[in-house]
Amino acid sequence: MTRPAPVADSPFDAAIIGGGVIGCALARRFTLEGARVVLIERAADVLDGASKGNSAILHTGFDAPPGSLELACVQAGYREYLDIHESLNLPLIRSGAMVIAWTEDEATALPDLIAQARENGVDDVEPLTVAGVRALEAGLGPGVRAAFRVPGEYLVDPWSAPHAYLRQAVENGARLMTSAALLSAEYDGAAWHLDTARGPVRARFAINAAGNFGDLVDEILHGRRDFTLRPRKGQFVVYDKAAARLAGHILLPVPSKITKGIVVCRTAFGNLIVGPTAEDQDDRARAELVPETLAALMRRGEEILPGLKGMEVTATYAGLRPATEFKDYQIRAHDGRAAITVGGIRSTGLSSALGTARHVWGLAQGMGLAGRPVAAPVVPRMPALTDEGTRDWQCPGNGGIVCHCEMVTRREIEAALSGPIPAQTLAGLKRRTRVTMGRCQGFYCSAELARITAGRLAVPMTGDADIGSETGGGHADD
Repeated sequence: MTRPAPVADSPFDAAIIGGGVIGCALARRFTLEGARVVLIERAADVLDGASKGNSAILHTGFDAPPGSLELACVQAGYREYLDIHESLNLPLIRSGAMVIAWTEDEATALPDLIAQARENGVDDVEPLTVAGVRALEAGLGPGVRAAFRVPGEYLVDPWSAPHAYLRQAVENGARLMTSAALLSAEYDGAAWHLDTARGPVRARFAINAAGNFGDLVDEILHGRRDFTLRPRKGQFVVYDKAAARLAGHILLPVPSKITKGIVVCRTAFGNLIVGPTAEDQDDRARAELVPETLAALMRRGEEILPGLKGMEVTATYAGLRPATEFKDYQIRAHDGRAAITVGGIRSTGLSSALGTARHVWGLAQGMGLAGRPVAAPVVPRMPALTDEGTRDWQCPGNGGIVCHCEMVTRREIEAALSGPIPAQTLAGLKRRTRVTMGRCQGFYCSAELARITAGRLAVPMTGDADIGSETGGGHADD
């Protein structure tokens, strides 16, 4: 069989399939360990699947199943984020979480949850009386029975972190291919020959991190699937920035066997969100909003925080997370085929990504992939997108403010369009800058954005469909 010439720079040591937060973290870890990496993403830009609605919370793992792979990856990822966030200029907003019981049955369950947290090594959980709860969160509605506090939970920027991981990988030699859906694959015993929509790729190892398409990619790679993905939709309501003052903590319900329930919390961008729902569906790409469900979310939010009643809603949106029939992560090495599947990362992907990447690198090493760690890696500094630090609009020479709702400057937009991993879509530009995510949802700045981005996006702005599809900080927990 005669094959076309592979994409330039082949053969790679590792081809990572999927440009979500897990794929970006894998690209960073493998590159820093000395592997030659290509990241292959089916969409026109990265973070376009499950990761565009990730949790925006850095979890401690207090409620993960004890002894699970998820717990190990979450806690390793948590520690590494704390270690590297300052060097990459990534935000870390201390808020703490509060698990609140609203019924007697839920109150009865709290001691076991506290014991589970301590078994998981989260020793600083604090049981609270009703009076203690109200002293910390005076705006809560009536009916609180009991609660406990988890001080180590943080708010983070949901997209700067994975962008930072990928940017560090690219600036240290990794290759990014977008609009490169995997079409077919063959393993010849020494290397993978991957046929993509952007051309063939040859690599010693294939790493499947394809999110909601992970089982289908396994079928292409191996002719079988060891799990089946049925995406779980989460719908959200995002309130105006004035609502953020109503809650200092991440307000969590007592979880059920199926879902972690409806969460109320601030976002790193200064809004407040209520959600998500947990709705299994067959469609792997589209997450439709249901007005009745959003209305129910708003009612529940007002029960938790009565001050939300009458607050302006900035946006509503929905995300999909890759749920399987299994509770734990589905990470496995395929003996004799130089491949690793990283699947079923349902709800804690942002927190676990760095730990998951270290775990997968360890598996690859055990299968014979070796590298010489980069001696002095490039460490990029990400732009400050949260109000915790100095924003670009406060600095001279920024070219003026284009998006006044979110205070996004022309210089920030230009940098996002021309950087090492330039935005390819308006959604990608939003995730890099916050543009169009504010109160007007792009109504006032979209015309100027269309002029700035003309001829520079892989998917040009086409009108209203591009505006208001996302907002700052989604929570995608089960």
